[in-house]
Amino acid sequence: MRINISEIARILLHFAMFGFSFYALSSLDLGKLILPVENRTVKAQLLLILMSLALGYLSAQFILAILYQF
Repeated sequence: MRINISEIARILLHFAMFGFSFYALSSLDLGKLILPVENRTVKAQLLLILMSLALGYLSAQFILAILYQF
């Protein structure tokens, strides 16, 4: 089973974009947006992770679409 260099680059791009989106979204204080009820900080952190996964995936797909289009 051979792994192509472009597949490794795609995986690394997805991880990098996840890191960038997590860094960018961590500036938001989601705890203030969610009502202050018990255990809401854990839910706010989970929401931050899920939002950064979604944003990282979308931004990586956007970059890959631009790269393979031209």
